[in-house]
Amino acid sequence: MYFTSVDSPLGPLLLTAGPDGALTSLSVPGQKGGRTVRDDRRRDPGPFRAAEEQLAAYFAGDLEEFRLELRAEGTPFRTRVWAALDAVPYGATTTYGEIAARAGAPRAAVRAVGGAIGANPLLIVRPCHRVIGADGSLTGYVGGLERKVRLLTLEGVMTGAVAGQPAGRPDTPAGAL
Repeated sequence: MYFTSVDSPLGPLLLTAGPDGALTSLSVPGQKGGRTVRDDRRRDPGPFRAAEEQLAAYFAGDLEEFRLELRAEGTPFRTRVWAALDAVPYGATTTYGEIAARAGAPRAAVRAVGGAIGANPLLIVRPCHRVIGADGSLTGYVGGLERKVRLLTLEGVMTGAVAGQPAGRPDTPAGAL
């Protein structure tokens, strides 16, 4: 198991990978439930070169879709929710209800969907920051609402709005895909 730290506009990012080099987590400082480095991990930037290059391009505004091998372990339900997150395109937002529907769960399962989204171990790369409330509010983000605003602003969805206010631009309705 490997780890490295990558500088970013959001602060240092902690990346972990399995023995095969597949990215297993990406955490930000202070993240609720974020990863920590365990004794059985080895610092080695080698397995993370592609991730580091793609993250730099993303933060520079030059990359809209990550092409990395990801390996996150979760329940079958979480895996379906995470696959639905992967389908939300750059520069768009979606709602918890829409993610529930894409994951094959009833809209009433939005709480469970929120829990699965909150358990996403691959922040930024698996775009949980693109999920907003049905009313357009930002709702929560395990990396902190300030980081969610920064990511959505980078992607052109917001102009730096305040947490709790609708996230859509005037020409892009909130929840539009």
